[in-house]
Amino acid sequence: MISLLRTNSNDKDFKSLVESLDAELRSLDGDDHVFYGQLNKTDDVDCVIAYIDNSAVGCGAIRKFSDESMEIKRMYTREEIRGKGVATAIVADLENWSRELGYSSCVLETGKRQPWAIALYKKLGYKEIPNYGKYAGVLNSVCFEKKLA
Repeated sequence: MISLLRTNSNDKDFKSLVESLDAELRSLDGDDHVFYGQLNKTDDVDCVIAYIDNSAVGCGAIRKFSDESMEIKRMYTREEIRGKGVATAIVADLENWSRELGYSSCVLETGKRQPWAIALYKKLGYKEIPNYGKYAGVLNSVCFEKKLA
């Protein structure tokens, strides 16, 4: 059974999962990782950590993007747990949290080298939008938005 914890970026389990995420992204992105690394700071985010049997298996975070939108960041599920609904549960809770805080949409960026992530976001109702902010013109990036009901 998946349990979720809302916390902040100081949480030791969040930090450990982000280290694993960064290691995976370094291998996927190669030389591009330096660019993405500067955009993935975690000091201003609220986090959700997923646990199975008291073991931290996934995480995600939100931070204010605009007066209407939160940006989803630092999504990660341990590879051996993927396909079991962890990421879906995390995204749903991040969306609920955003809604509770009064935001009407969520935006996010992911890499084209992560087709499983792109498929997940499309399955969850995210629509592709033009690359925003520092991702504008970045060929490996794809950005999404979802209006929250």
